Amino acid sequence: MRTMIYFIRHAESLYAEGQERSRGLSERGMEDALRVQTILDNESVDGFVSSPYKRAVQTIKPLADAMCKDIIIVEDLRERTIGNISGLSFPAAKQRVYQDFHMAFAEGESSAAAQTRGVQALERLLEEYAGMTLALGTHGDIMTLILNHFDPQQFNYEFWKSTSMPDIYKAEFEGKQLLNVVRAWEERL
Repeated sequence: MRTMIYFIRHAESLYAEGQERSRGLSERGMEDALRVQTILDNESVDGFVSSPYKRAVQTIKPLADAMCKDIIIVEDLRERTIGNISGLSFPAAKQRVYQDFHMAFAEGESSAAAQTRGVQALERLLEEYAGMTLALGTHGDIMTLILNHFDPQQFNYEFWKSTSMPDIYKAEFEGKQLLNVVRAWEERL
């Protein structure tokens, strides 16, 4: 039984210290959330699930509203906490935790730990929505780590760097086996 998951990375959100969960989309992010709706409007989506972070919810909300569906919040789909990276740039810190999956910065979460919780959440969704299509409001890092579980060669630090805000990846599963991933986001001209 094939299940489709649209991994929808959140749109632009301006960084605000200490507001990881509560910061919403920027004006451009709100416009892009409407583009997400337009791109997926003709798809038959059976359910909407999101990270608890406001920016992830806001990115899929126009589509969920258009389809008259509620968004279910799944805590374990939250973004990975990188922790205290003092002295390193964000990309350098991110690269380091991808190179050493078990390493974690102080007050942060290792790639292995974040991947485990994200994959477990996805597997529960694959059981619950078997044979259906699900839109999943997510983040670049946790999305990459989940997909990395199925294909570490393709979904790695370089993949994470290549994603945009927002971004859409359509993943096809047979049971809990990943069959195919296709990018569905259309960049602005």
